[in-house]
Amino acid sequence: MSNETLSNLMHEERRFEPPADLAAAANLTAEDYERASSDRLAFWEDQAGRLDWAQKWETALDWDNPPFAKWFVGGKLNAAYNCVDRHVVAGRGDRVAFHWVGEPEDDERTITYADLQDEVGKAANALVELGVKTGDRVAIYMPMIPEVVVAMLACARLGAPHTVVFGGFSADALASRIEDCGAKVVITSDGGYRRGAPSALKPAVDEACTKVGGLVEHVVVVRRTGQDVDWHDDRDLWWHDVVDKQSSEHTPEAFDSEHPLYVMYTSGTTGKPKGILHTTGGYLVGAAYTHHGIFDLKPETDVYWCSADVGWVTGHSYLVYGPLANGATSVMYEGTPDSPHKGRWWEIIEKHKVSIFYTAPTAIRTFMKWGNEIPAKFDLSSLRVLGSVGESINPEAYMWYREHIGGERCPIVDTWWQTETGMIMISPLPGVTAGKPGSAMTPIPGVSAEVVDDAGTPVGNGQGGYLVLTEPWPAMLRTIWGDDQRFKDTYWSRFPGRYFAGDGAKKDEDGDIWLLGRVDDVMNVSGHRLSTTEIESALVSHPKVAEAAVVGATDETTGQAVCAFVILRESAGDGGAEIVQELRQHVAHEIGAIAKPRQIMVVQELPKTRSGKIMRRLLRDVAENREVGDVTTLADSTVMGLIQQGLSSEKSGDE
Repeated sequence: MSNETLSNLMHEERRFEPPADLAAAANLTAEDYERASSDRLAFWEDQAGRLDWAQKWETALDWDNPPFAKWFVGGKLNAAYNCVDRHVVAGRGDRVAFHWVGEPEDDERTITYADLQDEVGKAANALVELGVKTGDRVAIYMPMIPEVVVAMLACARLGAPHTVVFGGFSADALASRIEDCGAKVVITSDGGYRRGAPSALKPAVDEACTKVGGLVEHVVVVRRTGQDVDWHDDRDLWWHDVVDKQSSEHTPEAFDSEHPLYVMYTSGTTGKPKGILHTTGGYLVGAAYTHHGIFDLKPETDVYWCSADVGWVTGHSYLVYGPLANGATSVMYEGTPDSPHKGRWWEIIEKHKVSIFYTAPTAIRTFMKWGNEIPAKFDLSSLRVLGSVGESINPEAYMWYREHIGGERCPIVDTWWQTETGMIMISPLPGVTAGKPGSAMTPIPGVSAEVVDDAGTPVGNGQGGYLVLTEPWPAMLRTIWGDDQRFKDTYWSRFPGRYFAGDGAKKDEDGDIWLLGRVDDVMNVSGHRLSTTEIESALVSHPKVAEAAVVGATDETTGQAVCAFVILRESAGDGGAEIVQELRQHVAHEIGAIAKPRQIMVVQELPKTRSGKIMRRLLRDVAENREVGDVTTLADSTVMGLIQQGLSSEKSGDE
């Protein structure tokens, strides 16, 4: 029997040194690790100097009542002023803030910082006219159009916390979030474009409003697609009617650094969504610092593209607040990667000369499945830094990204962070780190993390355990909206005094950190605690496999058995009758016989949330022949039915 907290199975020998020219002019250097470790709070105060403060703080950190932190105590600032006005005041109003690309071809807008200032001022005045005051909550349910950024910044300008709900969520999901945070105004649009067709949003808002009684006083609707919508004259207003007539002059008020900026909902294990509260000063410092340092941003010359939807925290920190605070020029794209063709993203990179690109491993594995010849048609030579976010990037996807998108010259920053952390916590530094495919490497300067065993004792190199954060950081969540006790129980009770959000990790022989997924996804096979992430990586390293999901299913002999679901690359066809045996042997070779899957199912698609995370609990239901649970948060709710149909026909074919 193994008594390890988490078995450490895979080894990676490949290393990629930073490009010499990038290292020579890097925004963060090896010295920053030393500066941050010698005086952590002084380091964070230096980072706070990136922002314009109406009133300087008196104390960097108040940690007298853990886990409730206060950062830059006594300081006052306005987030929208920092993201927009100050760049105009400094003479950079003509700089492009966003190259916005709609999904329909030739549907583009260029928005400068001066344009953005005008639009945010008008939207703020419109919200004031609708009775929105400091502290009121506003819900935003929109597609990826410029008005969503304007709406967020208008709320920040007024000190009205926003909650952005991803435009793919159901009316029920929207209603539960409106109700939990008490939003009195909803900003939406008639719809957005999705795979070439208008996709309606207003009907879900109408349904959500009926579910929350009279809570919502006004619904402001952007006309995007021109589709017909139901209208409630006493409640609904067109954006162009209420915003366009306003003056663009609006004087922002400075708010306390701990004033709530936004609430972002994340799924809770109990089914009730958790409203993660981020406040103004610390969050903006963390987002600006990490965006500047980890992507090595040179705002005068770089064109930056984060492909995340604004409905997720990545869109908040690395599409809106971080880049705008740094005066960056960004690309914002409305649609899907395959509309109107599978090379759309690379076409956008070529056209706008994108130099920094940040996307998710799910997207990268999808592109791998489609084939190398698609990105090869486009000139991607403008790229200099690549980023990965959302889950661990498996080594094969890393290598494909590096070769076919980065031309084997771009460093990859494989970033670990969460909705709750607000900012990137663990990542290579592009000008410092010799990157390893699949490893997030080490905590960034200013951040303290450790991998611990069940007793909370740090594990040695070559061992696995639980990832904890050992010191407070500026962008940390302050609480769960309306539920301080749940905040303490969820994040601070497992290892007292340390933050733990449920991720397993290992340290390799060099002490670098590898994320191993949620500890809920760890399998106990014959006394060995195995990570689904490592087995998935082994499967994806096979040349025929594009994507894999692994779950543990109850097994009388071994406790749990490894069950794998794989999607084959298009070039592999159906894989042939021998594919299952071939893949089982491949896992045994890559990791060891202990990890060999009991069963492997070839599927067309995997159940994913709209942010691209695989919902393994649903696959566990299938593997254990249970009724499949709630599928409402899936991007495509039909996927589970297709998987079950495929498996039943597979079984009847075996018999």
